[in-house]
Parts: sequence; structure tokens; C-alpha cells
Amino acid sequence: MNTSEPEARSRVIAALREQGEKVADRWVQLQSAQAVLETGITEAELNEEADSLVETLLAGLETDYPVQQVVASHQGLRQAIADLSLRRARGGASASATYMAVLTLKEALLEAVQYETRDVTALYQAALFINRLLDTAGAKSFEIFVEGREEIIRRQNRQLLEVSTPVVRIWDRVLAVPLIGTLDTTRTQVVMENLLEAIERDEAQVAIIDITGVPTVDTAVAHHLMQTVNAVRLMGADCVISGIRPPIAQTIAQLGIDLSRILTRATLADALAAAIPLLTDQSEQRSSFADAR
Repeated sequence: MNTSEPEARSRVIAALREQGEKVADRWVQLQSAQAVLETGITEAELNEEADSLVETLLAGLETDYPVQQVVASHQGLRQAIADLSLRRARGGASASATYMAVLTLKEALLEAVQYETRDVTALYQAALFINRLLDTAGAKSFEIFVEGREEIIRRQNRQLLEVSTPVVRIWDRVLAVPLIGTLDTTRTQVVMENLLEAIERDEAQVAIIDITGVPTVDTAVAHHLMQTVNAVRLMGADCVISGIRPPIAQTIAQLGIDLSRILTRATLADALAAAIPLLTDQSEQRSSFADAR
């Protein structure tokens, strides 16, 4: 008996309709037995994703999409695979474990078909059909997992940058940003955003950027500092750079970097002392402006 693909599809659909719940339970058992599970996913989440994937797999097969296009074309099935992959990515599972978890469904599904028929040819055709179907599902889960993990890494990197560049209120209307480590374009953007938001929130008039913890200052670092200073000035605040140690001063001089338009100090304490007159000057300017009006 030669079973065609439509007949194999019908057998798989019938098995899912009659034994969908058993297929989902068996899939969970196989994942546990074959050690494809990793930490970060609970039993309840595992059962939920199994039920969802089996249900949407049936819905996808009941459409007219070719077997190789069911996963990509059926929105519900595609979403179920995406949810499974992203949940495992957030839970710390590996990409290979996620891929293998999807492929484990093959055995559970083939067992359900085998329960319906003992015909060897029919089982062979059904196995080929299931392989084509779930190979595409596994590939899709791997793709989504990698994209999700990259997004998690980007978000974590940004959070680390924000933690490593805190904006501290050290005096009334005086803020300080202690920088430690290399100052690159990405970090400069985070520093600038956090500092400008803090200036607006606290109505700050002076911002101190302390580079004591910055190991070296080159042309790129100086350019990033200039960008930040200019942005602070556009917010109506003054800016002081502290932490200009002798080696840093020598390097800046040798590179011919012009920081003459920026108020600099050797230590954070010196910068704070310099900030007090700036507060006084700004207060006097506002008073003179109000009297003139």
C-alpha cells in the first residue's frame, strides 16, 4: 500500500485530534527522559507550551499550506514556537537544547500515529511527513531563540552601562557622574541621556564629570567628553570635568586636544569647590534678568 503525502497528513491530523492531550503529555515525558530540559523553565510552563504547540500544530495542519510552509505561514503555530523559544532563552537554556526539545515532539507524534495504524508503509510515509514538518519547526525555534538571546544580551549590556554610569546628586543643584573604565560611543550616549534627564529632574545648574577612573584619554575620549559638555550647556547648566591627573594632562597636551573652553579640576573636591561660585553666578544672573524686566 503506497500512502501519499495527503494521506500521511490525514493520519497525523487524525492522531492529533484523537490523542492531542496524550501527545502533549508524552512530549513532556520524552523531554525529561532525554535530558533536553535545562534550568529556568517550570513544569507548569512546560505543560503549557506543550498543550499550546500541539493545539496550534493541529490547526496549522488543517489549513491548505504545504508541509514545509505550515510553520512559517500559520500565525498561531509560529507564535507558539516563538513563545517556547523566547521563554527558554530568558530562562537560560541553550539554543541546542531548545532545538532538540522541539524535535523530541517527533517521537511523541509518531507514537500516536502508530497507535492508529500498524501498516509499515503508512508509518514510513507519516514519519517522513512529521520529519519535514518538525524540522522546519526546529529551525524556526533555533532562529527565534538566537534573536531573543541577542536582544537579552543587548538589554543587559545597556543595564550594566546604566549601573556603571550613575548620576549622583552631591549638592543642591549640583550633580556628579563618576566614570570608570573606557568611554566609548555607546557609553557616552548612556551617560549623556542619564545626565540630561537628571539635570531636568533636579533642576541642576552644575554637572561634574569625574574621569578619575578613566585609564586613558585619547582623541576619541576627548570628543565624547566635548559632546557631553555641549549637551549639558544646551540644557542651561555649567559643566566641570574633574580627575585631570598629571599623566592625563600630559597626554591631552601631546595630542593637541583643546579643552580650554571647559572648566577642569584635578579632583572631585576641587570641582565641587569650583561649582559653588557657578551657582552664585547663575543666581545673580537670574536676579539681574528679573530686575531688568
